[in-house]
Amino acid sequence: MRVSPARIVAHEVLGAVRDDEAYANLLLPNRIERSKLSEADAALATELTYGTLRLSGYYDAVIEIAANRSVAQIDPAVLDILRLGAHQLLATRVPTHAAVHEQVVIAHRVAPQAAGFVNAVLRTLSRTDADEWKTRVAARAKTEDARLAAVHSHPEWIVRALRAALDRDERAGELEALLAADNVSPRVNLAVLPGLGDETPADLGTPNTYSPLGFTAERPIALVGAHEGRVRVQDEGSQLAALALTRAKPVEPGERWLDLCAGPGGKTAILATEALAGDAVLVANELVPARTELVRRAIAGVPLDVPVRTGDGRDLEIAALGSPDGFDRILLDAPCTGLGALRRRPEARWRKQPTDVPALSLLQGELVDAALRALRPGGLLGYVTCSPHTAETHGTIAAARKRWGDRIESVDTRAVIEAVAEHPIDVRGDGSTVQLWPHAHGTDAMFIALLRKTS
Repeated sequence: MRVSPARIVAHEVLGAVRDDEAYANLLLPNRIERSKLSEADAALATELTYGTLRLSGYYDAVIEIAANRSVAQIDPAVLDILRLGAHQLLATRVPTHAAVHEQVVIAHRVAPQAAGFVNAVLRTLSRTDADEWKTRVAARAKTEDARLAAVHSHPEWIVRALRAALDRDERAGELEALLAADNVSPRVNLAVLPGLGDETPADLGTPNTYSPLGFTAERPIALVGAHEGRVRVQDEGSQLAALALTRAKPVEPGERWLDLCAGPGGKTAILATEALAGDAVLVANELVPARTELVRRAIAGVPLDVPVRTGDGRDLEIAALGSPDGFDRILLDAPCTGLGALRRRPEARWRKQPTDVPALSLLQGELVDAALRALRPGGLLGYVTCSPHTAETHGTIAAARKRWGDRIESVDTRAVIEAVAEHPIDVRGDGSTVQLWPHAHGTDAMFIALLRKTS
């Protein structure tokens, strides 16, 4: 029995994500290329994989009702088949007969003894429309957070963390919009490195709303390949985070900059082009050797000599990095839970645990201290996380201010971002930090804080 190669690829990737902790964004393109999928099948495989991963928590609740048993009692490979079927039936325009039939065919290949079970569950599921399933799933929840977690397919602890972060950012009441935004596949966003050619974002596609470097375009990957490293895939929020540091004040020739946790190098490339334009010097540091190589590749198209060190950012020898008197600007894109990029990394929501946060917060604080020690008096630190979790954002900054006292001061980060942005941007809070949001800005939930070392 023939089955769509797109569905086979999607099922294989789901299994690798589950069993091997693979990353879908890295594995899926490889499987698509290896299977020689057509453009249409590649699009279907991408939708099935990412959509199923994002909504698997919700689909599990639906499957439990339809199967009248806990998903814990279902073989994992069979559960993946059911999740893929649920996604096609409830969130795509795939005809019912095709969704059911092809998943049953996969079951015959993967777990023949479960084919009848798969057929029965998917046919039961298909008899109820998507809105009614949401109502039925919501009715099982005992609390509001549990309802939001089930219906919007987020772990409950993440729902609570996002609620707290929104409240802290004066966005109470926006939680459901944020959760929904996490489940929408974002367009591939691009950045064109400034000063390396004549083309602008408007020449290449549709400019981003806020970043002066960003744009979207049809066939983005082909566009990247055609521009020899000058155009790269990068979220608009990441672009703004790098530009906040480089454009917070005019660059003086000879300034020395450090990208402390540089991998995979997207922000490093922006820093490099900005350093080139301002006659500044840039060095980069990355802990993981494989990511060090990614940094080198990311900056290969920039005609600036950027030494890239492999080492722990908490253990810096600034003299060995060429700046015995300290750096003028340091970007710290700190390791974090990544809760701000759940729409792009759908499996992350199911891998992260609340117990991850304390260790990451400790690491972030140690890196902040290392960065501040490496700054010259008057130097700027850009602290960035792709997480809105308050412990990783305001908590880390507040703890640093307590440790460093009047030796550091906050910079009006909101004013900097407003000056960088191409159009008015709705950022809230007291101005000392900026929190971007998928539902409000169309970016990843990037947190940006600028600190000045006073002595």
